[in-house]
Amino acid sequence: MDKVLLITGGGRGIGAATALLAARQGWTVAVNYTRQPAAAEAVVRQIGALPGGRAIGVQADVAHEDQVLAMFETLDARFGRLDALVNNAGVVDVPARVDGMSAQRLQRMFGINVIGSMLCAREAVRRMSTRHGRGQGGAIVNLSSAAARLGSPGQYVDYAASKGAIDTFTLGLAREVAAEGIRVNAVRPGIIDTEIHASGGLPERARELAPQVPMQRAGTAEEVARAIVWLLGDEAGYTTGALLDVAGGR
Repeated sequence: MDKVLLITGGGRGIGAATALLAARQGWTVAVNYTRQPAAAEAVVRQIGALPGGRAIGVQADVAHEDQVLAMFETLDARFGRLDALVNNAGVVDVPARVDGMSAQRLQRMFGINVIGSMLCAREAVRRMSTRHGRGQGGAIVNLSSAAARLGSPGQYVDYAASKGAIDTFTLGLAREVAAEGIRVNAVRPGIIDTEIHASGGLPERARELAPQVPMQRAGTAEEVARAIVWLLGDEAGYTTGALLDVAGGR
């Protein structure tokens, strides 16, 4: 059987691009989604149309432990193995200063971006670590952001803080499981032209900020996907605890 990869938030943007690229390189892909089954199923169909392509869609809101557990149980029943995880599911919110942010906003932000990623990583480690049963190792790639370095003042300090937590989580987990066959890395995209900007109320943000990027353009989901899939593969076999910027020099 091909190696099995779970991508959270895999129905759109960077997640979808990663799913398609990974499938072309021989991975069997589980495409997680929360509320947009049609988008995830479209990705599954595209993968199924590839020579040897195998994929399934699996619903779960990663902020809820019971749904995360059910998702991994589905993978256990369907494949009996897990070889890699891409913690891509994440949210942003409308621009706001910290003094205007509600507790509900912060709980949603950290529940999905941080706690969800940690819950999924926990379940992946339980399956992949050589300390646990039949674990044969694997790879985890967390999606951080250049915002973790920049802070996003006046717009998304909460989002930036959640991605700063992902950076720290990546470094700690990488060291924790390095001797157990699991590599853990993070990719930090910069201004990438995806739908996430519209969900934050700024659909033209990528185009408007492009002149501030040293490379004078926004990146694409496919460019980020290439970095993620490289980190998942054997070519990155001695790379763990890395925070890889894909930000055009920003």
